[in-house]
Amino acid sequence: MIDLQFGPSTDYFLRMLKRGKPRSDGKRTSARWRLFLPLGMAAAAACSERDRLTFPTPPGPGDGIGPVTMIDQPNGADTTVDAGPEFFVNGRTIDANGVDTVYFLVIGGSDNVPPFKPSPPADTVRFGLPITTNNNEGDTIVVRVYGVDREGNHGTTASRRIIVR
Repeated sequence: MIDLQFGPSTDYFLRMLKRGKPRSDGKRTSARWRLFLPLGMAAAAACSERDRLTFPTPPGPGDGIGPVTMIDQPNGADTTVDAGPEFFVNGRTIDANGVDTVYFLVIGGSDNVPPFKPSPPADTVRFGLPITTNNNEGDTIVVRVYGVDREGNHGTTASRRIIVR
């Protein structure tokens, strides 16, 4: 019967790599752990309390900015119209995240306009708001329009004054 015995490595180069290094001693290793473990834990705790360097994220979805509303017609801030037929206030509300609702506030006159909610939400919503001028001679009507995006951010308000003669 033949017994195979494997002795220490006989490779010359492997033994040369280990030559000159002290043998590891269990006592020496545990002493290192006892010394460096509390220091390592203290360093880890200190890192969590310190301010971190942060970089701003580029605007994109969820930019926190509300829609922009523009009134295209009438062009000027004050407009004088004759009493009689309806006068239209035209414009648009724009938001890259999608416009959820456009709100209209008419002060003076006899108009009450409900909010407009496009389905599905769109990036650009065009509106034409009819303003009744019949029987409103001498009145000043103020129209304010603003939008809210899908994230609930309130946008800029556009306004026009309409003087009925």
